[in-house]
Amino acid sequence: MWEVLTIIGTIAFALSGAIVAMEEKYDLMGVYILGLVTAFGGGAVRNLLIGVPVSALWEQGALFIVAIVVMTIAFLCPTLLLQKWIKFGILFDAIGLSAFAIQGAIYATEMGHPLSAVIVAAALTGTGGGMIRDVLAGRKPLFLQQEIYIVWTMVAGALIGLHVVTTSVGYTILFITVIILRMLSVHYKWQLPKRELKSSYDTSL
Repeated sequence: MWEVLTIIGTIAFALSGAIVAMEEKYDLMGVYILGLVTAFGGGAVRNLLIGVPVSALWEQGALFIVAIVVMTIAFLCPTLLLQKWIKFGILFDAIGLSAFAIQGAIYATEMGHPLSAVIVAAALTGTGGGMIRDVLAGRKPLFLQQEIYIVWTMVAGALIGLHVVTTSVGYTILFITVIILRMLSVHYKWQLPKRELKSSYDTSL
């Protein structure tokens, strides 16, 4: 289950990063960098917070190869891929979000961390790569301004941290559920409450 979730998340987020890079008219190296950051950034942030050496990422050589192959295909066939991305992009993003959130929660739980750390690990593993991607692409991080999909990563983390979900079947059901909730969030435009505060500071002074 761990390996399957990792592969699914890596492919989905590498594609996401590559598409954003091409939308911003980055060159080939920019596509690779943004794709790799999206695919592995969340795991790096998680490792820092729960005490796993960041160097552990370099042990995932096979996943780096998978990500580079996927991004190369995306770069060579942008028109075909973009058409598919417009239709299935949110689904790919939801798959990556769900896969990495569950993976992060499992990782933190197996290390014996408390519930709060498991929830944070799930949230950051699921959204960290996308957050770094958006910042590097000059965009406002999506989860900070729209939708509520970070909530679903936290719910997944809580269920795993509380040992409500402990089996492969349970992880599979949770994986599918988070994807569905993410898609429903987009379809019905679910958002967390927000408030705009206008500054009274006079910039002319």
